[in-house]
Order: sequence, then C-alpha cells, then structure tokens
Amino acid sequence: MTAAQPAVPPDLRARVLDASRRARAAGEPIPEVPAISPAEAFSRAADALYRTLSALESAAWSRPAIRDLDVQGLVGHLTGVEDDVRRCLAGDPAVSLAGHVESTQAAAARQAGRDPAQTLAEWREAVSRTLALVAARGHDSHDGLDTCVALHGMQLPLRALLVVRAFELWVHENDIRLAAGQPLAVPGPSVLSLMTRLAATLLPGAAVRAGVPGPGRLHLVLTGPGGGTWDLEWDPERDPETASAARSGPAGVSIVADAVGFCRLVSDRMTPAELAPYITGDRDQAAGVLTAAATLALD
Repeated sequence: MTAAQPAVPPDLRARVLDASRRARAAGEPIPEVPAISPAEAFSRAADALYRTLSALESAAWSRPAIRDLDVQGLVGHLTGVEDDVRRCLAGDPAVSLAGHVESTQAAAARQAGRDPAQTLAEWREAVSRTLALVAARGHDSHDGLDTCVALHGMQLPLRALLVVRAFELWVHENDIRLAAGQPLAVPGPSVLSLMTRLAATLLPGAAVRAGVPGPGRLHLVLTGPGGGTWDLEWDPERDPETASAARSGPAGVSIVADAVGFCRLVSDRMTPAELAPYITGDRDQAAGVLTAAATLALD
C-alpha cells in the first residue's frame, strides 16, 4: 500500500502563475540584458568583424563568399556601404533609392589585386568615419538618433539604421567565417536584443509586402539571451507603420523560435524548415510570415 497523497489546493496553479508574473513580466528575459545604444551595437559588430578579418590567413581572402564576390570583394562591398552611409548622413539624395548591391559594386571590384591589408584598413577607416559622424550628431541624443534618414530604399530613424548596419556586419562576418571554414559567430545578448527588436518591428511591413493574407495577429516569442516577446499585427488595408503593434484580441498564430536562428532567417541565411519553429494556430499564415521575414535581407 502507498500512503495517501495530500490533496492539492484547487487554486495552486493560479497562485504559482501569479507569483511568476510578479517575479518576471512576460517577455522579459532573466538575467536582464544590459541595454546599449545603437551606435555601440554597430561598434561592437565592427570590432567583431575586424578581429575575424585580422586573423584570416592570406589564402582565405580569395575564397568565394557571396554572389560573385570573394572575401576581399565582400569587405570592399562593406566599405562601399559605409561610403553610402556617409553620403546619406550628409543629405545626398542619390543614395536614398540606390540599390544596396549595385551602389557598392565599384568598391567591391576595386579590391581585386590589392593587398588584403589595404582592403582591411580602408574598411576600418570607413567604419571609423561612420562612428565619428554619428558621434557628431550626439549618439546618445534622442533628437539625433530619431532623425529620419534614407538609404538604399530604406527610410528609417538613424537609430534603426545603425542596428541594420550591425546586423549586416554580423551576417557578413559569418559569410566570411563559412568561407574560411570557421564556426559561426553569435552576437552578444545586448547587440542581439536590438537586432531581434528591429526585426520584429519590421516584420508586419514585410508580411504586407509579401502578400500574406490579413488582417493577421502574431504572437512572436524569440528564445535565448537577446530574445523577447512581441504581439504584432499586419493588415494590407492599413499603414504597416501603424499596424506593427497588435490591438486587443487573441493572436491567430503563435511562433516560438531561437533568437539567433530567427536573425539568420531574417538575413536569408536559414530557411524556415531549418529554423524549426514551434507554431500554433494558422500554419499557412505562419509559413507566410516566416517566408516574408527572409525578404528583409539586404545582401
């Protein structure tokens, strides 16, 4: 015979949930991720890429990376992007609708035959110039970072552009690591937090542009340090800028995925199947949203 088990209080589940909510609000990671500025995120991503490039063997610079570019050409592309950022911050309208790839192709092509050390130094100087221009605007000033800028078909606040730049540097660092046979790099939680937040903010607009049927409501949970929880809404009949935060009501679909993996999906470096998210609700709608996420990539 076994001893009788004590009766479980009928309100135990509710009490445990209430205590959990008091200890940590939904969507807030534990331990808390230290907040950093977008300029600091860009600087950290640039430092990480610089360390990777500085350690490359000479032969690695000529290995294929992306498109028709080798590693050296890809670094030249990044120099071209920084050149366009400088022109953007100076108010040059020519870069507002310029193609991200086409506008930087000349900078990529001119690396052919150069010493990789020259290519690396040129890119590093271009990054330093961007950081100096941002600092001159007061990178901790809300007014400076909230200024709307236009670059490569994007129109967004300077703070968001800096996170986009950090995102791209991380993506291309991993393109280079793959070319060199090195393991992939993972952003620090503070940088990743800004990246996931930006990706979530842009997701409703991507869903509308990709023709995902709407209106739709999404509960997005990105797990791991730097992740978070968002309730999002998209509606082809509404301005995507005003439809990103969901109104009251249950979400039609819920997606739970790894935060780093989701950022790789957004950068078109991973497929939805490889991401292997946990989905509840309308699976067709979820598939449309995940496919739309990859359209945010610049390359």
